[in-house]
Amino acid sequence: MTDYATLAQTIQSLTNGETDTVSLMATVACEVHHADDRFDWTGFYRVTGPDMLKIGPYQGGHGYLHIPFSRGVCGAAARTGEVQLVPDVDAFPGHIACASSTRSELVLPIWNGSGRLLGVFDIDSNQPAAFSQADADGLASILARTFHAVP
Repeated sequence: MTDYATLAQTIQSLTNGETDTVSLMATVACEVHHADDRFDWTGFYRVTGPDMLKIGPYQGGHGYLHIPFSRGVCGAAARTGEVQLVPDVDAFPGHIACASSTRSELVLPIWNGSGRLLGVFDIDSNQPAAFSQADADGLASILARTFHAVP
């Protein structure tokens, strides 16, 4: 299990005072990816237009370049503004498979301090039911703290 308190401290110390979205995303993706062996693909999809996500900083194999809000787990998180905790990606209607090895997924919307949706944070695992509500809560707290000062 990930030590989210230590991970939060590490990310805070690395990003303190930073407001550049891409720099923050790159740092978070790297630190989270290396914090837990369950995390096979860890990265961001950024809101770049109406109902459109484009790939941002990530760790792992290639991701999709564009994801409309109407498709997949990432699109569902962006469209609804709700965390998507998917224990079995094959059971998720419209799942977009970046890698055939992905079994479960956790996607969290990320907001700036003004409540503007910046994108989503996506974590894939090759293990079924790899993520829990504790993972979602720990990551949501880190994301809220990290992106609150982004304009």
